[in-house]
Amino acid sequence: MSEFSKGLLVVISAPSGAGKTTLAHELLRRIPDSRRSLSSTTRPPRQTEIPGQDYDFISDEEFDALEKKSDFAESAVVHGYRYGTKKSTIQEALDRKQALILTIDVQGATSIKENFPDSLCIFVEPPDFDVLETRLRKRGTESDSDIRRRLENARREIALKDQFNFVVVNDRLDRAALEIESIIRKTLSS
Repeated sequence: MSEFSKGLLVVISAPSGAGKTTLAHELLRRIPDSRRSLSSTTRPPRQTEIPGQDYDFISDEEFDALEKKSDFAESAVVHGYRYGTKKSTIQEALDRKQALILTIDVQGATSIKENFPDSLCIFVEPPDFDVLETRLRKRGTESDSDIRRRLENARREIALKDQFNFVVVNDRLDRAALEIESIIRKTLSS
């Protein structure tokens, strides 16, 4: 039995490298009856990622088939790859009265908000662009041109942060996680 009286769709969106995935893992540890949504993507896995745990890595053909069946609640092209969240994942979590945490881009967050108006949308902002660039470079998974493209995209995404219910600056993981946890718990108790 869930500790919550209702399910909640929690969208955490941020520029690449701002820490949305790290925050999501921390929130899963802190909030019982929460789970992370597994997005499908056509992007190849990074060396540190585990298929079926971090993402559902699928081919373009598999993605096309899911889109044709209208299986996605949202889908978007991000940095040249396609990402999508399955409707069945969302419905299952809501039926079980769980907090489902989606870590998706700004495009996907907009689609979720349109299709699930009661969702809680949180934008995670990096403290500044120097910190964001440092985080991207530390990952060691993108070329210089990819990093430049991600930083350009970050400027556009940050310009849209006012479309979200809340904006949280990820200057320190523990502080940002506590702030998001408080927002989620307050929303679930109202």
